[in-house]
Amino acid sequence: MQLLVFLLAYPLLWFISVLPHHLFYGFSNLLSILIYHVVRYRRKVVESNLELVFPKKTKEERKRIEKEFYKHLCDSFLEMVKTMNLSKESITKKYAIQNIELIQQIEKEKSILVVCSHYANWEWTTSINNHIKSKGYAVYTRISNNYFDAWSRKVRARWNTTPITQQETVKTIIKNKRDGITGVFGMVSDQSPQVSRSQYWKEFMGIRVPVINGAEILARKMDLAVVFLKVSKVKRGYYKAEFSTITTDAPATEKGEITNQFLKMTEQQIYERPEHYLWTHKRWKHRGKEAQRAKVLAKKSK
Repeated sequence: MQLLVFLLAYPLLWFISVLPHHLFYGFSNLLSILIYHVVRYRRKVVESNLELVFPKKTKEERKRIEKEFYKHLCDSFLEMVKTMNLSKESITKKYAIQNIELIQQIEKEKSILVVCSHYANWEWTTSINNHIKSKGYAVYTRISNNYFDAWSRKVRARWNTTPITQQETVKTIIKNKRDGITGVFGMVSDQSPQVSRSQYWKEFMGIRVPVINGAEILARKMDLAVVFLKVSKVKRGYYKAEFSTITTDAPATEKGEITNQFLKMTEQQIYERPEHYLWTHKRWKHRGKEAQRAKVLAKKSK
């Protein structure tokens, strides 16, 4: 069944990837109408998230953000598909990196963990590998359909980027150190962890929730430099990316320092253009459960 689904979907994905700019985004317009008005994909989740995060905005303002978000959601999904047939020259124009020299300088000394959020276009960050000497890695989560997983790995492997799972990351870093080479590891780090595994709680967009601090733990343990990647949507199909150093000496940072700085930078990005954040995720679903989690941990420690 997995193979059948993939074989039926692949020709359409390939066809979409080769459409010229105006037809490509025209198709995205039609898809957004279908997703928003007909399927109503996670409309209640988006409405709830926006009301929770922006209580001072009017209902009309939140509705505008919501509608713009769904247009962008379809753009970003189809742009991932577009990667199938996107040349190096095209991606360089569409995804302009403002200060790649920051990465180029740090990679001479040590491996780098580039952290970003589900904002604007995170899939095209793999094109960073076109501008660095170190080996580039994209840390991703496997797709349950093995054929789509293989396809997504192939798409993300464009421009010599190597997709790896979270479980493979530490082994890869250790091997690179043993071989005397540096790597640049890209990781999306704004997901919501399971309450049963949550270790760190922090205000995110004004609401206290469990926060994934795996990037910080990894950087401190493996002595990686940590760099934040801010991606901004310039216009349809065009983005600019800018790097900001969080730390080049992770082991010397205080506990929570790296995670807090990442959250702060992510918040600033969302406040600037909220319609480009991924509001369909239930990012704040565990709010108010911190005390419950603390009681469970207290019982286990006895």
